[in-house]
Amino acid sequence: MKLIIGNKAYSSWSMRGWLALKQSGISFEEVTVPMFGEEWEKRRDGNEFAASSGKVPVLWDGDTVVWDSLAIIDWLADKVGCDRFWPKEESARGMARSMAAEMHSSFPNIRRDLPMNVRKTFPPQPISADVSGELGRILETWAQARARYGGEDPFLFGSFCAADIMFAPVCTRLVTYSIKLPPFAQAYVEAILAHSWVREWIEAAQEEPWVIEKYEEAPGA
Repeated sequence: MKLIIGNKAYSSWSMRGWLALKQSGISFEEVTVPMFGEEWEKRRDGNEFAASSGKVPVLWDGDTVVWDSLAIIDWLADKVGCDRFWPKEESARGMARSMAAEMHSSFPNIRRDLPMNVRKTFPPQPISADVSGELGRILETWAQARARYGGEDPFLFGSFCAADIMFAPVCTRLVTYSIKLPPFAQAYVEAILAHSWVREWIEAAQEEPWVIEKYEEAPGA
């Protein structure tokens, strides 16, 4: 398998696809194409990116191409078994799938106003009502999952699963923008950031030479 990703510092969707492959246990080749530079434009015009219309991540499994992070999760779950990615208990699995899908399709204001940058920590800044509302919705679902299914383990549904993969980049954003969290959410964010694969991703991002200036400024700067 070959996974094409963007910069680890900035690409939240790439992070999800990469974590999904780690979760699968399948070995893979990792190809980083720095976003928005010359190589990015050249590679996007080639066959590797054709199916995704130039977006990352893109997974090549032999001659099969799968793009979009949630589709990659589903593809890998079909290969290695659903239980590796989703809770075994039926009602927990239904909630986890719903949360992952909502993360996939919603929260446009967070994406726009709090872009991912795992190399930065900005001082607290006022956030818009729209961002605040979306953060409230995320915390609400986290609280429900943790209360109903978390148990003594630190993740949303106990063991690390696809729902945690989908929310991992959100956790990095909450740290980057110094968002104050209730204790249960702070504990969850710390658990995600302490996960060995998340640490590996963030550490690799520190070594990247590429800088995208628009993601390096504090909100409102």
